[in-house]
Amino acid sequence: MTPAPNLEPEALPCTRRQLLGWAAVAAGALTGPLVAPSPGRASVSAPAELLRRPVPSTGETLPIVGLGTYRVLDVDEGGLDELQPVLAAFVAAGATVVDTSPMYGRAEGALGALAERLGARAKLFLATKVWTEGREAGIRQMEESLRLLRADTIDLMQVHNLLDVDQHLATLAEWKRAGRVRLVGITHYTASFHGALAERIERGGLDFVQVNYSIGEREAERELLPLALRRGVAVLANRPFAGGAAFRRLGNSPVPGWLVERGVETWAQAMLKWTLGNPAVTCAIPATSKVGHLQENLAAGRGWLPTGEERDRLASELERALGM
Repeated sequence: MTPAPNLEPEALPCTRRQLLGWAAVAAGALTGPLVAPSPGRASVSAPAELLRRPVPSTGETLPIVGLGTYRVLDVDEGGLDELQPVLAAFVAAGATVVDTSPMYGRAEGALGALAERLGARAKLFLATKVWTEGREAGIRQMEESLRLLRADTIDLMQVHNLLDVDQHLATLAEWKRAGRVRLVGITHYTASFHGALAERIERGGLDFVQVNYSIGEREAERELLPLALRRGVAVLANRPFAGGAAFRRLGNSPVPGWLVERGVETWAQAMLKWTLGNPAVTCAIPATSKVGHLQENLAAGRGWLPTGEERDRLASELERALGM
């Protein structure tokens, strides 16, 4: 089964270029903290820290914006130099969660190589997946993930799309006891499988669930996200932009003034803040290969988040802008 794409926006509208002055970050990301110039002022200051939410099963906290790797990290060794500033900027900002999979082509190997180059393994929360049938095949695939990621332990191993879920969860229980994985989860990208995800959550023993969740894909908020919140299961929100088509539809339409007053500079930040405003969401994982887009995404994980009526108002603004 092929997953729905988890892509960065394909179009580059003006709103994607407005975020302060991040052009210098790519050059400086490897050597120091990230800073952004304040418009009209000579001095600079470091951005606020990323907001964090707890993983209920352990109490550890994670920054609420992470990084997806589908397609964007599917590169050979020759493409690593271009992507290194992205991961460097990610780490320098205090972000940690990187989600990948053996089905994402060369992404695991690229991530492992970049983390080793930057000496960043200890600063990353590595999440990957098992997506095959049979106990032995699953073990081989997970062993290969460890090798490619150059890791002794995987922070989060997820059974992707519930494929052979009973067998793999049994293996992962053994791996967890042995310290080879720290946390265990399940994923599915199709809303029609939310019932099956909910059933597994009800059985217990899961630390995470990963689902699509955005203003364009709201099905998870009906039952699955409230269930995860009640049962103490952390949530990774995949496709928080619902694919790049959203940005083509937004075009150059301005962000409403009430959002600007709350520090929201772009529609990308508005969409991420709407997703993150749901308290069940532990971390959203947009994918990007651009430092500027990364910084824009990370900015959504700082400061104000909408709740209650503000979130409803933001949903109405987004739906109007997207022509939904």
